[in-house]
Amino acid sequence: MTRMDDPPRRGKGVCAMRGSCGRTSIFGADLPCPDDGNATEPGEKLRDLMASVCGPSYTVPDSVCCTYDQVATLSDRLQQAAPLIASCPACINNFRSFYCDFTCSPDQSNFLSITSTQRTTEGKDAVKEIDYEVSTEFKQGFYSSCKDVQFGATNGFAMDLIGGGAKNASSFLKYMGDVRPGLGSPFQINFPDNDDSLYPRIPLSCSDTNNINARCACADCPAVCPELPYVAPPSAGKCHVGAVSCLTFSLLIVYSVAILLGIAFYSWKQALRHRQRRYERHALLDPPLSPTAASGNTNGLDGMIGRGGEDAESGPSGSIHFRLGRGASLLDPMEHLQPKQNKINATLRRSFYRLGLFCAKQPVIVFGITALVVALLNVGWKYFAVETDPVRLWVSPSSESAAQKHFFDDNFGPFYRSEQVFITQSGNGPVNYDTLDWWLKTEAEIGQLQSESGVTLQDICFAPAGKGTPCVIQSVSAWLGEDMDEWEADWQSRIKDCAARPGECLPPFGQPIDPKLVLGGAQGDWLNAKALVITWVVNNYNDDRVALAEEWERVLRAYLAELSRPDVTISYSTGVSLEEELNKSTNTDVKIVVLSYLVMFLYVSLTLGGGLPPQLISAFSHRLWRGIINLGVLLRIVKSPPEDRSPVSPSFSLIPTLLSVNSKFSLGLFGIAIVLIAVSSSVGLFSLLGVRVTLIIAEVIPFLVLAVGVDNVFILVHELERQNSLHAAHDGNNDAQSVDSDGRQPSTGTSLSPEERVARAVARMGPSILLSSVTEVVAFALGALVPMPAVRNFAIYAAGSVFLGAVMQVTVFVSAMALDLRRAEAMRIDCFPCVRLRPPIGLYDETAPTGEGVVNKFMRTIYAPFLLKNEVKQLVLVAFGGLFLFATIGIQHITLGLDQRLALPSDSYLVPYFNALDAYLDVGPPVYFVAQGADVPTRHGQQQLCERFTTCMDLSVANTLEAERKRPESSFVASPPAAWIDDFLQWTNPTFESCCRVRKTDPTVFCSPRDSERLCRPCFEGEEWDATMNGLPQGEDFMRYLQQWLISPTNEECPLGGQAPYSSAVKLANDNSTVLASHFRTYHTPLKSQSDFIDALAAARRISNDISHRTGVKVFPYSLFYVFFDQYSHIQSTAVQVLSLALFAILGITSLLLGSWRTGATVTFVCTLAVINVMGIMGYWGISLNAISLVNLVISLGIAVEFCSHIARAFMGAGTGLPIDKDVGKKERDDRAWTALVDVGPSVFSGITMTKLIGISVLALTRSKLLEVYYFRMWLSLILSGALHGLALLPVLLTYTGGQGYSLEDTDEDWVTSQMRRPMDYEYAPFADTDSVMSD
Repeated sequence: MTRMDDPPRRGKGVCAMRGSCGRTSIFGADLPCPDDGNATEPGEKLRDLMASVCGPSYTVPDSVCCTYDQVATLSDRLQQAAPLIASCPACINNFRSFYCDFTCSPDQSNFLSITSTQRTTEGKDAVKEIDYEVSTEFKQGFYSSCKDVQFGATNGFAMDLIGGGAKNASSFLKYMGDVRPGLGSPFQINFPDNDDSLYPRIPLSCSDTNNINARCACADCPAVCPELPYVAPPSAGKCHVGAVSCLTFSLLIVYSVAILLGIAFYSWKQALRHRQRRYERHALLDPPLSPTAASGNTNGLDGMIGRGGEDAESGPSGSIHFRLGRGASLLDPMEHLQPKQNKINATLRRSFYRLGLFCAKQPVIVFGITALVVALLNVGWKYFAVETDPVRLWVSPSSESAAQKHFFDDNFGPFYRSEQVFITQSGNGPVNYDTLDWWLKTEAEIGQLQSESGVTLQDICFAPAGKGTPCVIQSVSAWLGEDMDEWEADWQSRIKDCAARPGECLPPFGQPIDPKLVLGGAQGDWLNAKALVITWVVNNYNDDRVALAEEWERVLRAYLAELSRPDVTISYSTGVSLEEELNKSTNTDVKIVVLSYLVMFLYVSLTLGGGLPPQLISAFSHRLWRGIINLGVLLRIVKSPPEDRSPVSPSFSLIPTLLSVNSKFSLGLFGIAIVLIAVSSSVGLFSLLGVRVTLIIAEVIPFLVLAVGVDNVFILVHELERQNSLHAAHDGNNDAQSVDSDGRQPSTGTSLSPEERVARAVARMGPSILLSSVTEVVAFALGALVPMPAVRNFAIYAAGSVFLGAVMQVTVFVSAMALDLRRAEAMRIDCFPCVRLRPPIGLYDETAPTGEGVVNKFMRTIYAPFLLKNEVKQLVLVAFGGLFLFATIGIQHITLGLDQRLALPSDSYLVPYFNALDAYLDVGPPVYFVAQGADVPTRHGQQQLCERFTTCMDLSVANTLEAERKRPESSFVASPPAAWIDDFLQWTNPTFESCCRVRKTDPTVFCSPRDSERLCRPCFEGEEWDATMNGLPQGEDFMRYLQQWLISPTNEECPLGGQAPYSSAVKLANDNSTVLASHFRTYHTPLKSQSDFIDALAAARRISNDISHRTGVKVFPYSLFYVFFDQYSHIQSTAVQVLSLALFAILGITSLLLGSWRTGATVTFVCTLAVINVMGIMGYWGISLNAISLVNLVISLGIAVEFCSHIARAFMGAGTGLPIDKDVGKKERDDRAWTALVDVGPSVFSGITMTKLIGISVLALTRSKLLEVYYFRMWLSLILSGALHGLALLPVLLTYTGGQGYSLEDTDEDWVTSQMRRPMDYEYAPFADTDSVMSD
């Protein structure tokens, strides 16, 4: 290197450098010589070359400071950049002028200063470093014209390639001036800031619409883009008042006002009552005016109409019809005392009576017919098949996304399979020498993996340039190679440079890699990235060829499972992982599900029996208390035990005998067997019809049907016990006594036979079972309206199982009840009926009151009277109003989606993989906008699609996508679209001499990349070709050039070749006459949550619809996840539709079978509130709305009816037949509500609530998050909500809105008997003397 001794000349017409002084090495570039001589006039040949190289916006000066060879070298270098920026005339012409001024301007010395030189191999001094004083105006204008120019093949910007991703003008020029191969400079060019620069050129503006050599299309120049209509982001537009939503605020106001009005009304009523009591006290000072009133006799007229409405001694009701004293039978007509009949109820009772009598008397025939039908239904198991494909499980075949996926796969090929690994390390992250060195060696080993049949990665990978060429592997190895020793201490600089300028570090497959794809969680600090991300892209097929890929993927999965390194976490997924792990999840909770069944089975079996006689229970309790007292005496806590005055208790040796006879273990076992048989028969039936079983069905339906079916078992058995108590014999001298299920010992000479009692039990409870079962079957069947196959099949199987179970419970189970009753009365041991025991004589006292359970007594003496007090009823309404408000707030927090991690076993290796995917991958999934119906060979068809030419439609397909990219918060589009039409038409640009080439001798023959330049010429050389699309190919020429472009390689000579980026993006007609379909690829923004995925799909569909409307081209979006999230575009409307249909069905069924539209409407309203509360709990408990939870909501509606229907029917059947508009109507409804609670409340609590609660509680132990969230949480919520609404709100509402009652008995004798034989049910028993009223 030598320093220049004399200062160079400067001035107008004076050069700074010229010519070539040789190279510094044999592989170096020619370097210019320092030359401060005068500019010279160019020859004709040089002038023509300069006009060609410097472009139309450059005027060739009269004198120049360059030679022909210099301009030829400049032409070669500009050819590398031209294909990247040619779509924007302002950018490429500024680029050309910038370098032509630098090389040839006659006034070089005014803005160029050589600061150092170097010796070449020829011994001459050449330029080593130079200052290029470009004006600030041109710097900024040059950068502005190029910064937004896109390069579609990489979904990126040309600035990433020509400017190293520069973010300002200074960085842009510095990148171009630094010494580097490719687009860099052969010597150092510095760009000092100089406000007094004499550089004369004015930059071209991309928005100059009057200059054809400057104006750029919208895609490359945002200033000329039309504005899109505003679209609010998904998070915008929600109404809030402070921290709460407007809906919540409004409900709070309404609720508060309602409470205040209620308090005001209550205060007003209390004031009126206070005034009335004062008046009555004054009236008592006057003599009585009525002899009836004076006598105080409540018989006669006063007795018939009852006491005043406020009479505190009137018991549960002031109505004489439920408070019958002496003489009532003489004064009141029988038709007033006896309830009326309901025709539907009477018809159903008679039908069920006949069915029950037949089943009880002919158990052999019933068992035989049932066995035959079950055997025929189970023949369908021959066609049993389990669906395991995630797409077929969770995607409706008729959904829009499924059809679009099918179209995409058929025309462009299935989306690639991917094998992905995340490498994380505690401490400073995995970007360190040792970890990188280990991984590069590991990656090399993976590349050599081979399956048993010899399949390797090279056989199945996606190779853009064709089979046998390098595979697409997105990894840091693309920058570092296979050995860290190659870089030694420079490895950090290498990573930083490649991340900043991916175009300079091309991997073997030839496409630049976005650093976000290989360095996760870096936030721009690449050396401190939190994860290494490695992705192998594998070809996918919809036929048997995919088996080879799956075979190699299993080998890779096994290799990664064994891979380990201290302090390094390896999270991975292969193409086969998700399906395999989803299928494996069916085995993870078998023990939990079986345990749940066993717990329910034990509960049913142990609680069905009548247990021990009340005397024995009382004696046992007394002895236990005495034992505690004696223990207290021994511990000196109690001074002395009190005197024991209890009578002699029966021997405890009787307990085994009584338990063995009273036990219903075998009957409970049979009831559960019926449930399992119903499920098996349902599977057989629907397998025969081609409905596939899913894993949810296998795990949940037996439990669901068991929980539903056991209720009917409880109700039938409890009603049979009641029938036994009603129809017991009164002869206490009969020694041939037996123990029935109620702990009572009626003689064998009961007034009715066992078969008759069973028939009457079925007749009384059959309509209730019909009501609940029909409602549940209809609710489950409505779940089949949900299009998701896994959920639809679940609903179908559940409806079939519940229906078959209900049918068998009122037929074959009735036969089993009759047999069990005969066994018990014959004193035969349960489970061993051949063994008969000696009856314990004298244990039972016929005069003793009927044994009453704890729940029954609590319900009769405490709960029902307390609940039906006026003040309590009002508080209940207020409390449930608050629950409704609370639920409404929760509903607003329900999110949509189903996190696939929930469907996996909790210990699955995919769970940490999905966690790493969310945490570290900063790139969204690719999305393809597929265009159909455009006549692409015509100019209009091209203008509908393109964006890089000034005559493209303002809002063409590509222009709209680019405009949407600029508002990612609304569009969820992050990258410029890869517009194949633009890159193809740019490929035909004659200024790109290495792209579209034909033979000089025969222009119909295309040149290959290997053909010599002297044999070929640009396709459109010498023809008109400009940014207005003049001269671009159309018609048959268009299709001929297009076919060639699709097989042209993408390389450094011509980066616009279509083989690598677009070979699968265009679908041609079979005769290659037109384009049938094509896609425009871009990327979503990073999607982290379920709502992000749902909003991204909605935004993509909105964009497609807008494009179709504006251009007339049919466009739809496709991304791999769309098929799974399609349901959420309509799930809310589907939920409203399905639940509304279910509610209307419930209203119709309950109104019909209960015989009152008012009671049916009340039941429907309560069920609606129960489901709304379940939905509210979903919002608070993190349960998202999806197809599974929607079906569970429908199920909860059906089960809520079960909690309500039995109480509602008991309420209707407890009526006196009084018109409901009588003054005593309200008190009459109170009494019927009290009766209903006492009659069936205990069964609803112990037989329905507790059975379900115990069974579902075991699911809390599950390891499956799917079972925990969508079955344990939801069903626990619906059980608690259903029980609360059925046992608390429904009785209260029925006292206000219940319909007119009727009798459940058919004859006068039955009604009178039932009333007289139920003394424990009423505080004042019908036809009982006041003196004989029982007291608690």
